Amino acid sequence: MNDEINYINNPLHGISLKTLLTELVDYYGFDILYAYLNINSFKVNPSIESSLKFLKKTDWAREKVENLYLYDFKNLPRASEEQFELSPRDRIVPDGHTPGEPAILTLEDAERLREKRERKFAERGESFRPRSDSGNNFSAKRDSEFPKKRELDDTRKDDSESTDSSSPSVVNKSDPWAKWNK
Repeated sequence: MNDEINYINNPLHGISLKTLLTELVDYYGFDILYAYLNINSFKVNPSIESSLKFLKKTDWAREKVENLYLYDFKNLPRASEEQFELSPRDRIVPDGHTPGEPAILTLEDAERLREKRERKFAERGESFRPRSDSGNNFSAKRDSEFPKKRELDDTRKDDSESTDSSSPSVVNKSDPWAKWNK
């Protein structure tokens, strides 16, 4: 199966997540990893085992760690937009690119990067909310697409008032769970 794709050039090819994480922690430490990636397992009782367990279950976090490994630790040039759409393990690194010396990351640089992101969000008119430690926050753009809980409660209340309560066979078509919400 030779389809002219050379994954061997990718520094992630053949490296386990544990090895990758161990190299990053040995070089940068958990404080720097948390400052740049904002992943809770690097801050609260950090250990290789607990971080590994979280990263194996969470794709977005694993991709953030793999991106840091490729572009800061291995110091490769940034991927093209087309390649960036792929997961880091599936990206093709051109033949001429070889890993360089690890970038020097500091807590001060991490703070400047966070401030820069805040400014960019402000320029676009969005509120900057860094990802919470649990990673469950949606971006400001997504928040505007979903109704707030209070709005949902108000519509349910309105819908239940419009439903004929004397007839149990009548169910509100906009709320499939209406008969269980009473």
